[in-house]
Amino acid sequence: MEASWRLEGMAQYKYSHLSKQAGTSSSPPLGISTMKLFTGLILCSLVLGAHSLLSFLGEAFEGAKDMWRAYSDMREANYIGADKYFHARGNYDAARRGPGGAWAAKVISDAREGIQRFTDPLLKGASSGKGREDSAADQFANEWGRSGKDPNHFRPDGLPDKY
Repeated sequence: MEASWRLEGMAQYKYSHLSKQAGTSSSPPLGISTMKLFTGLILCSLVLGAHSLLSFLGEAFEGAKDMWRAYSDMREANYIGADKYFHARGNYDAARRGPGGAWAAKVISDAREGIQRFTDPLLKGASSGKGREDSAADQFANEWGRSGKDPNHFRPDGLPDKY
């Protein structure tokens, strides 16, 4: 009993200069409850932030799968003139997943075009495209799809309905 009285007395002494300003001697300073409030807000923000990060990563993963599916379909179709359609479709599908999907589509599209620009001169005459003009047209189709515009704008006549 005496120990609890001492602790209470120490707390009153420790905060006595604050309680004189507040006009009461029994209430703790405002800083303690404010600190608890801010700590709670920070913890809630961390939980919500972790959820947002996981959501973003999930969208990015699914968007990367959409890009792979469009690439696989393009290889399978092997249809002359369908390249831009598959670029637009992959980016369109990925961007519809959300910000993570749009991010994945941009990163994958930019990386593909960057690698193509680097490897074309090394292939000694063989080329995966027509150079800068083809790359610019691919990027235009990528942006078209990511912006939510209909990828069928680039669909060539005669491409099987499967795609």
